[in-house]
Amino acid sequence: MKFQKSPGTQDILPGVVERWQFVESKARDICSRFNFREIRTPLFESTELFQRGVGETTDIVEKEMYTFVDRGERSLTLRPEGTAGVVRSYVENKLFGDPDVSKLYYIGPMFRYERAQAGRYRQFHQFGVEAIGSVDPALDAEVIALGYSFYTEVGLKGVRVEINSVGTPAVRAAFRERLLAFLEPKREILCKDCQSRMDRNPLRVLDCKTDQAHFEGAPSILDSLDEECTAHFDKVKQCLSDMGIPFEINHRLVRGLDYYTHTAFEYKAEGIGAIDTVGGGGRYNGLVSDIGGPEQPGVGLGLGLERTILLLEHQKTELPNLHGIDVYIVALGEAADREATKLVYELRRQGIRAERDYQGRKMKAQLKSADRLGARFTAILGDDELARGEIALKDMAQGEQRIVAISALAGELK
Repeated sequence: MKFQKSPGTQDILPGVVERWQFVESKARDICSRFNFREIRTPLFESTELFQRGVGETTDIVEKEMYTFVDRGERSLTLRPEGTAGVVRSYVENKLFGDPDVSKLYYIGPMFRYERAQAGRYRQFHQFGVEAIGSVDPALDAEVIALGYSFYTEVGLKGVRVEINSVGTPAVRAAFRERLLAFLEPKREILCKDCQSRMDRNPLRVLDCKTDQAHFEGAPSILDSLDEECTAHFDKVKQCLSDMGIPFEINHRLVRGLDYYTHTAFEYKAEGIGAIDTVGGGGRYNGLVSDIGGPEQPGVGLGLGLERTILLLEHQKTELPNLHGIDVYIVALGEAADREATKLVYELRRQGIRAERDYQGRKMKAQLKSADRLGARFTAILGDDELARGEIALKDMAQGEQRIVAISALAGELK
């Protein structure tokens, strides 16, 4: 029987995984500079957590979750997004006892039963941050700036920031009536998903990617904001401008999750298919209390790593040499071969990326292997050189070769 990977999943192989490591290391570095600390939560949680946290009328909960009943008759779900699990951990571990804002980040796989699209998988990976414990609009702007910094520092060009305010539950209730009055005459020409959303969560209609042409002239939620929401949104815009973060206002942006309040935002980039959103987030002032914690405001984001890497490839972004090695030891002769084992180990202990041949190949084949591995240097050792305590060190880029003492090789390479 021939086994293949499940639909919507992928094998990330050597030669490609280095791009992932580069992107993940950038995320960790940026989070360190922004004073966010890593949190790791389980891959599966109680199904009710996502029903309550994400929202029962969302596409995620209604159509996309991988849910199963375990042997203890508990309903569990593979995490479809990261925020609910992080907030559950924040509540369960009483991180709200910390007098400072809890600034957390995560990197890991998520699971949704989605239709395959460019950069979209059923097991996909997100980099996300959550900042819990402050209503300050400057924190919204900081989170948006963190995501923008991530995209620019990995080398992407043309990433756009779109922002909106989705107000408070009271603001949305008032806006709901205005929106329904606009949508009702169009009900029959809208897609089935939109017709269903009109009855349960009309704001989500604006999130539809297929019916956007029918929403021309739709009322803007920005016109329904109260004084508090307007002031909050104005401060977010001011902070972004002060930091030099370019942004556009998109009054139809509502995001696909029910827990957002006030600020909602997305990062857009063209070149990876019909859906150009590569990441997004927003403020969620009621989520902590919704899942059993105290009244604690929060704001966060989630960025798709598959889409980020696809964009890097599409833009032909030059990345550092991610999988080359520092030196390849070419051993010729029985004594030299034995010495190579010891020498490679010593070099690795000193922080040098070293490799050698394990297939008994001739010198020419070993040099070809060094070239394939992207070795910056080759060190050629024969039995005669070993007897003299010497080794020939060749710079693969310059083609220059010189003799150095075996004992001095590590220092020369460094």
